[in-house]
Amino acid sequence: MTSDPKEKSDGTSKDKEQVVKSSKNLFRSLWNLLKDQLNIVDNARPTETIEGIQKDILFKGYNLWILIFSIFICSIGLNVNSTPIVIGAMLISPLMGPIMGMGLAVGINDLDTLKKALKNLGIAAFVAILTSTLYFFSTPLSEASSELLARTRPTLLDVFVAFFGGLTGVLAGSRKEKNNVIPGVAIATALMPPLCTAGYGIATLQLEYFLGAFYLFLINAFFISLATILVVRVLKFPVKSFVDDATERKAKRIFGFTSVIIIVPSVLIFISVVQETIFMRRANTFISENIFYEGCEIVKQDIEFESDKYGNRISLFFIGETIPDKQIANWTKTMEVYGLENTTFRVVQGKDNNQERQAEVGRLVDVYTQSQETIIDKENTIQNLNQKLNYIEARSLPPQLMEEIKIQYEDLSQIHVGQLIFLDFQTQKSDTLAVFETIWKNGTPTETQSTLDYKLERWLMMRLKRDTIAYSSLIDPRTQEEIDSLLNPPTQKIVSEE
Repeated sequence: MTSDPKEKSDGTSKDKEQVVKSSKNLFRSLWNLLKDQLNIVDNARPTETIEGIQKDILFKGYNLWILIFSIFICSIGLNVNSTPIVIGAMLISPLMGPIMGMGLAVGINDLDTLKKALKNLGIAAFVAILTSTLYFFSTPLSEASSELLARTRPTLLDVFVAFFGGLTGVLAGSRKEKNNVIPGVAIATALMPPLCTAGYGIATLQLEYFLGAFYLFLINAFFISLATILVVRVLKFPVKSFVDDATERKAKRIFGFTSVIIIVPSVLIFISVVQETIFMRRANTFISENIFYEGCEIVKQDIEFESDKYGNRISLFFIGETIPDKQIANWTKTMEVYGLENTTFRVVQGKDNNQERQAEVGRLVDVYTQSQETIIDKENTIQNLNQKLNYIEARSLPPQLMEEIKIQYEDLSQIHVGQLIFLDFQTQKSDTLAVFETIWKNGTPTETQSTLDYKLERWLMMRLKRDTIAYSSLIDPRTQEEIDSLLNPPTQKIVSEE
């Protein structure tokens, strides 16, 4: 009996259709589940959110003073390079209000709110920069800390931080329930430090600091606003109508053009930072794996990325034997393997004919010699301190000594232990003597006491590895009943008089 091939074919087709149908149903179920989980529209409160953002736009009185105080705090944190202080200032800063107000205004086509937000953001930025300028102009600490320098080169990554921070902030603000998201957004987007750094640039007359920091502030403000616009549109907040279509198209063109102007420089800076990071890593790897010559030592290395005068450059300063030109040529040729073919390689030695280079090497040799002497002095000091510490530890009493004596001698009532420091004025020698006074229990026979004293004294000398100790003993005059009464004093009954 044989099966019909047509029946097999029909069965296979039905199975395939069933699999496809099941897959579509599964995909549809997963898609519906995902949409339900990611839904942000249902819990939104458009009216309350609009009112809350509009309320925070105004910078006047209370808000302005809070901004001034927070700017002072942030400037101090940047000045002393304290991250916790900077974070604290960002937490109390009210700058998010007008920035989110701009995004809200564009999102719902509210020109009046946009004008109000722009005006108040301008006031806030001016006051913040003025306050930080006054602080940095008056402070005696004028060195640029790492916290300050970190705000002078904004990149594309700062764009992403501002954008996603803005999305987080406006989503949290659109919920009825409040949480700790807004403070986190204030820290992540870092609106305060760039303004303080801009003030530092003005106070110290360093235009590049001012431009870099203020550009970072613009990036943060713009992309927080952009994120606000997107969320407002997604959540379908009530939108006002423009006067005409031409005005709406003009507003969109201005917004798009502004986006490009702000994004492009950050992309270029980001590319430059990535290139610099790669170059520095390659240069350091090249030096660590190849630069070595017997009898020479590197006392200084300068690695410069795209300097105005020389481009990429590696400068190494040596002291010791003269390195042959052939060896330097081999090093230069090896640079190609590390992708450093367009880098100028310079070796400066003690016997260089260039007077300027000789002077620089001379200064480095002096610094190196002084540092070596300082290191030797510190090593000698550490060695002397270790010797004294070892002597003190050797002459000190072991902490578990009392427990060992207690276990071995049950007839012992008390033991007094001390260290006696004595000085021989004839020989001008000093030493430390261990002193022991034992008190045996009342009723211990004299012969037994003498035997115990002899054994204990010899054991202590052996245990402490001492040739001499001060040892004395006596019998406890108290009876066992007296000791028990001290441990358990009789209770007194208080009788109240009727």
